[in-house]
Amino acid sequence: MYNIVCLATASTEVEEFVQNPGVVKTYLDKYTPAVIGFLVQIIVAIIVLLVGIKIIKSVVKVIKKGFDRSHIDDGVGTFLTSLIKYALYFILVMAILSSFGIATGSVVAVLGSAGLTIGMALQGSLSNFAGGVLILLLKPFVLGDYIIDNTTGEEGTVSNISIFYTRLKTIDNKVVLIPNGKLSDSCITNVSMMEKRRIDIYVTVSYSADLQKTKNVLNNVAISQVLRLEGEPIDIFVSELKDSAVEMGIRVWAKNEDYWTLKWKMTEDIKNALDANHIEIPFPQLDVNLKK
Repeated sequence: MYNIVCLATASTEVEEFVQNPGVVKTYLDKYTPAVIGFLVQIIVAIIVLLVGIKIIKSVVKVIKKGFDRSHIDDGVGTFLTSLIKYALYFILVMAILSSFGIATGSVVAVLGSAGLTIGMALQGSLSNFAGGVLILLLKPFVLGDYIIDNTTGEEGTVSNISIFYTRLKTIDNKVVLIPNGKLSDSCITNVSMMEKRRIDIYVTVSYSADLQKTKNVLNNVAISQVLRLEGEPIDIFVSELKDSAVEMGIRVWAKNEDYWTLKWKMTEDIKNALDANHIEIPFPQLDVNLKK
C-alpha cells in the first residue's frame, strides 16, 4: 500500500514538472549554484594538485642535489629523498581533502592505528629497517670493509648494504646475509677502517733456552721482513711463563692489505730461525711406564 502511494506521488510530481515549466527554473535555481560550486571546487583541487606536484618535484630535486654535494652515502640519500617526497605528498593530499570539508584528523587517526597494527605485525622487519637506517647514517662500515660480527662470529668483506640486510663475502667465497637489526645492535670489529695494523705473534720456547739469544733471533726475523712498515716499532718480549714453556711475543706493523701475507711469512720464518739456532719449541709429551 505504501509503495502504491509513493508511486502515485512521484507520478504527480513528474506530471507537474512537465506541465509547469516554472518548476524546471525552480530546480535549476535551487541546485545550479551548488553544482557550480562543487565543480569549481574540483577544478581548484585539480589545479592545487598539479601545482603541488610540480613544487614537490622541484623541492625533491633541490634536496637531491644538496645530498650529492654533501657526498652523503647513496643509500642514505635515496632513503631520505623518498621519505621527504612521500611526506610532502601526504601533506598535499591532506590539504586537498580539508578543502572539501573532510575531517583530516579522523583520517590521520585511522592511518595511525593502521600503522600501529602493521608495525606490531612487522616488528622484526621494522627493526631491520631501523638498523639499516642507522648503519647508512652512522657508517660503522662501508662497502669493501672487512668486518667481524663478534656476536655471531660471522666475518667477511661487505659487498652490499641494503635497508634490511647487509651482505658479507667470506674469504672462502661464501655469501652471508646478516639482518641489519641484529648487526646494528651487536659489537662489530671493523678490520679495514685503519690504514695499518699491528701483527701479534706468540711462540713458546723451552725454559732451558737463552732468552736474550731468543730475543735476538726473533728480532732479526722481524727486521728482515720486506712487507714490514719501516719506522714503526718492533716489540720482542716475554709474554707469559707457562707451565712447561716460556711464551715470547713479537709485534710488528704492516699495511692493512699485507696483514695476512706478512703474518704467515713471519710465522714460518720464526720456526725456521728457532730450529737453525737450536732453540727448542716445547710440545706436549706423554711418558708411559709399563710395569710387568
